[in-house]
Amino acid sequence: MARRTRSTLLGRSLQRSLRAITRSAVRAGSKAMVQALQPRPAKPAKKSSPTRSRFATGVRSSTGITVGIAGAQRYRLFVPPGVQRTERLPLLVMLHGCGQSAEALAASTRMNQLALREHFVVLYPEQNTLANLQGCWNWHQTRTGQAQREADAVNATISQVCQLTTVDATRIALAGLSAGASMAALLATRHPERFRAIAMHSGIAPGMAHSSASALTAMQGRGLVAPLAPLSACTHLPALLVIQGSADRLVAPSNGHKAAQLWATREAAKAGLPRTVQRGARYPATVTDYKTKGRLVATLCDIKGLGHAWSGGAANQAYSDPKGPDASRMIWSFAVKQFAKLAA
Repeated sequence: MARRTRSTLLGRSLQRSLRAITRSAVRAGSKAMVQALQPRPAKPAKKSSPTRSRFATGVRSSTGITVGIAGAQRYRLFVPPGVQRTERLPLLVMLHGCGQSAEALAASTRMNQLALREHFVVLYPEQNTLANLQGCWNWHQTRTGQAQREADAVNATISQVCQLTTVDATRIALAGLSAGASMAALLATRHPERFRAIAMHSGIAPGMAHSSASALTAMQGRGLVAPLAPLSACTHLPALLVIQGSADRLVAPSNGHKAAQLWATREAAKAGLPRTVQRGARYPATVTDYKTKGRLVATLCDIKGLGHAWSGGAANQAYSDPKGPDASRMIWSFAVKQFAKLAA
């Protein structure tokens, strides 16, 4: 009888908790109707070969969910086949942009195919549409604390994946597109010890927006850069790769330079001489490295002619431009160099 009573009490307690979570999610969804910020670009032509149902040709993929202070967060995980129990693979975390899903980002970037060849794990956290109806990460809502909660939720998801899969926790890199890039930068400044490298593709530097209104100002290139908060002794920001298109009409191209300069100022780094790189008929890119005492702090890659789209992405995908240099390869190569420095 006592056992049944305890079971009933536990059941009631669980129901109350679920109701509380539901009320919180509904409030977040209502708030998102006002705060959803970034508009979607014009719809592309209909895709001739949809890839979402196959998780971008992933051989081994799985779904998961974490529950924390920011609510429930889904994620997709790609693990290359043939991983041994004793192996520990590097991890690349990918954050999607507005109007995207984890599958859409995987299809556009073709990062799973690269992971299959290079033997690393890819994690795609996914924004809850109850938190933002357009699927945007609320990177700009720092005044309310929503941005910080979402960043910490992504960090909790990474911790869970590290515990459940064959991931080397010392070799983690982070990348994002648009709102995902802005969230990635915020996450890196909140948990710099977690990552060895970060890549911002068409995003806004942290500290440039604290609300929807200031976010729009920052996207237009009129935002003011605020210094990053000081870090603890002997702690450095992860090396930053900034990829920005010169023809981006949604995120002003000047934001790329501001992000790189913010990292450089925090680490007392100076810009080197810019160099132009071009392969075949792809868009040319101007690359500038920021270094201090021989250590690379940031690299700015300004791609001429690229709009608000993943550079070198798959054709017939939204937010993707196959004419640009391959951003996926650039990001992974950048991360590998940072991993190698750790081993040295």
